[in-house]
Amino acid sequence: MSVWRQLVGQEPAVAVLSAAAAGEGMTHSWLFTGPPGSGRTVAARAFAAALQCESRTGCGECAHCRTVMAGTHADVRFVEPEGLSISVAEMRSLVQTAARRPSTGRWQIVIVADADRLTEGASNALLKAVEEPPARTVFLLCAPSDHPEDVMVTIRSRCRVVTLRTPPADAIARVLIERDGIDEERARWAASVCGGHVGRARRLATDEAARSRRAEVLRIPVSLRRPDDVFAFADLLITAAEADAVAESARRDEAEEAELRIAMGGDGTGRGTAGAKRAAEAAVNQLRKRQKSRATRTQRDSIDLALVDLANFYRDVLVYPTGATLTHPDHEDQIRSAAERWSPESTLRRLEAVLECREALQLNVKPRIAVEAMVTALARG
Repeated sequence: MSVWRQLVGQEPAVAVLSAAAAGEGMTHSWLFTGPPGSGRTVAARAFAAALQCESRTGCGECAHCRTVMAGTHADVRFVEPEGLSISVAEMRSLVQTAARRPSTGRWQIVIVADADRLTEGASNALLKAVEEPPARTVFLLCAPSDHPEDVMVTIRSRCRVVTLRTPPADAIARVLIERDGIDEERARWAASVCGGHVGRARRLATDEAARSRRAEVLRIPVSLRRPDDVFAFADLLITAAEADAVAESARRDEAEEAELRIAMGGDGTGRGTAGAKRAAEAAVNQLRKRQKSRATRTQRDSIDLALVDLANFYRDVLVYPTGATLTHPDHEDQIRSAAERWSPESTLRRLEAVLECREALQLNVKPRIAVEAMVTALARG
């Protein structure tokens, strides 16, 4: 199976990347942009596999393709922020490693999954490497857009940009049916309500809890009636996000800690193990700090996902009279009722309140404060 089959509805981008892997228009720095769920990191990983592929096609069968897609290739490094940002120390270490010659593959490849989360210092450290890259090193950066607020202008100007589009619902449904074995009815429903986000579609199709949380979030706009509803629904959003973070982190955190203790010899017994135990405990404490930061990021990402659902609901209310396609077609009755009761001006104010909450979270405002302010504005209209 070709590595390009991982990309859903991105035929123009696949054509560009396939040609580059074969040697046409190849450069050392690439920037993958596109809306959430479009497959930026999937495209970067598939491109890395094609660059290392024995046939330069991304065959999906050779050892290079398989190990790159599995995340175990010795010459491909995948960087994703554990917390809210990628630090300068982490980027400097990565740049030094990337300067080495490839050990088994054709290229030394660095994939930065969330280049928009680079701190200013980390961006400057990366810029030096992008300006004068080693002969056999390739940097693949992924960000929501190439706007200066997402990626430093001087980095962007040195990259070849690949823009991904929102995958069509039919393409998403086809992948869920053929690759994930999901029944057709549920796959088509998930594809129609995911907002073009392939990962979200898969989760909605397979996770009952995710479907329940979405339903709870979309109940908020039409259920805000009493003053105390503000705190109840704000608490619902925060609690659901915390539950998401705990569920996603718990198993991973436990496994990481166990692996670290074994690697450091912290579980040893007998004479001469005291030093190893102290070193292991120090390393575990550092790991727990990173895990706490990662859990914070997971919680905020979960809240943001709920806010996107809310924003799309108000968008649907605004465009309903025009007959435009709805992002929440399974809630058409509630959308129609809201469109009849609310004026376009009040709907727009509610939409702006959701967008302002998203911006506040990006500026590190405490989630509960930002969410309570938003729900208060939603109740006022």
